[in-house]
Amino acid sequence: MISRRDFLQVSMAATAMLGGSAYGNWGRLAAQQKLTQDQLLEFDTFGNVSLIHITDIHAQLKPIYFREPSVNLGVGPAKGHVPHVTGADFRKMYGIEDGSASAYALTYDDFTSLAQGYGKVGGMDRVATVINAIRADRPDALLLDGGDTWHGSYTCHHTQGQDVVNVMNALKPDAMTFHWEFTLGSERVQEIVDGLPFAALGANIFDAEWDEPSENFEAYKMFERGGVKIAVIGQAFPYMPIANPRWMFPEYSFGIRDERMQEVVEEARAEGAELVVLLSHNGFDVDKKMASRVKGIDVILSGHTHDAVPEPVLVGETIIVASGSNGKFISRVDLDVRGGRMMGFRHKLIPILSDVIEPNKEVATVIDAQRAPFKDQLEEVIGRTDEDSLLYRRGNFNGTWDDLICDALLSEREADIALSPGVRWGPSILPGQDITREDIWNVTSMSYGEAYRTEMTGEFIKVVLEDVADNIFNVDPYYQQGGDMVRVGGLGYKIDINQPQGSRISDMTLLKTGELLDPAKNYVVAGWASVNEGTEGPQIMDVVENHIKKLGTVNVTPRDNVTVVGA
Repeated sequence: MISRRDFLQVSMAATAMLGGSAYGNWGRLAAQQKLTQDQLLEFDTFGNVSLIHITDIHAQLKPIYFREPSVNLGVGPAKGHVPHVTGADFRKMYGIEDGSASAYALTYDDFTSLAQGYGKVGGMDRVATVINAIRADRPDALLLDGGDTWHGSYTCHHTQGQDVVNVMNALKPDAMTFHWEFTLGSERVQEIVDGLPFAALGANIFDAEWDEPSENFEAYKMFERGGVKIAVIGQAFPYMPIANPRWMFPEYSFGIRDERMQEVVEEARAEGAELVVLLSHNGFDVDKKMASRVKGIDVILSGHTHDAVPEPVLVGETIIVASGSNGKFISRVDLDVRGGRMMGFRHKLIPILSDVIEPNKEVATVIDAQRAPFKDQLEEVIGRTDEDSLLYRRGNFNGTWDDLICDALLSEREADIALSPGVRWGPSILPGQDITREDIWNVTSMSYGEAYRTEMTGEFIKVVLEDVADNIFNVDPYYQQGGDMVRVGGLGYKIDINQPQGSRISDMTLLKTGELLDPAKNYVVAGWASVNEGTEGPQIMDVVENHIKKLGTVNVTPRDNVTVVGA
């Protein structure tokens, strides 16, 4: 007798053969500049349930440019497997044609020229068009938001998330989970959650004092769609109090909580759930491990690590779907659920190519209304990139946006060394393009953005680098917190990603002198995004703006101050 896993493997193969991921066809059409919206949204409806997944929007309401990472290293069993495959290797893995729209959307090579040809991506008015098209085909489709939604822009910061909340409400989601939202502060989060017209989910959000599930967030929500009872379970970012300031939400604790997840799955099944969907902000590798440990999850909609994967990954009998970030993609997943079991699926990762997709007028009106009070501030030109400088973020060690931020910290804060957090959010700026205040805020917006200036010994700087490196390159995904390596300015070093914690970092060099760092000597260090309460300093947005104003024209080329061993 054929097993359910065999059914799913057949479904994976059929998805590839039938164009369920659909990259080959629309990629070639777009390369010929013949792609239409109908072709982009074409889907062979399947089964009786549809899921629509968006995640990691980071408050990007308008179309943007967004470059995928050039380096995304995996360690241990993850090495060489998605999402730790980039560029030409990624295209070869999925049969993506060089120069196609799919190459532009999913890889980094030739980004500037492809961006000039294919245009911007995202825009929540275009996202709305795609969602409405799916709903027209499957009216009872579930729309699920994976979190990192109310964070990441000038208007989001100045409205405490209300601009994004209003736009998302217009899209009519069915449920969401959380991460950066909590950096608005727990009182503001609760104020918004109390008014949401959809479910706020987090099975792992606990009351910190009593170590019990929080009463403010549901663990799961039951839906009936296509004659199927569906449980959608929420999993907020597990490492919130470590990666972000605990003092902003002291009444909550988080964690991965495998045992809790297993209990919730079993409770949902006992309540009659025929399909169990985990709406997760764990990160892709953590989701893979959770799928191997928690039984009974049919689908994991993965968020946090910003991975865009054209086809689901199968772990046991669980399919894992990753839908990118910044409004650049939407995933549609059609499922065949029979006799209380998921027997097959069809999937499509839909790129939101802004020049191809017609904006939804209603949502465009809402977006413009949110932005109108800030129009002059958003559009003020602060500087410009030169004809050779692409500003981007992403990659395990370097990004030119972060190099520019580090330069600003070194200059404006008169420091020897600069540290910039390895966050993954933030659009790209093409060569020869104006840099507006909005652009700066898109890569720095934060509720704890003070740019500190302090002294650290060479020994302590190594401890910092070692600690961050272990968050990224620990072979156990449950010890990884997502994000990338802290960016450094004024400092060079060597890293062996396969060594244990404490032994990865060596050859730390102060670039302005060429000398190795003295473990006992103090160095002036500037940085931002400290999780410590009471951090003092000017806001990073202002530091970067002042630096760019002085430069006028920005010239930043990729740097080689980090030597990587073991990749």
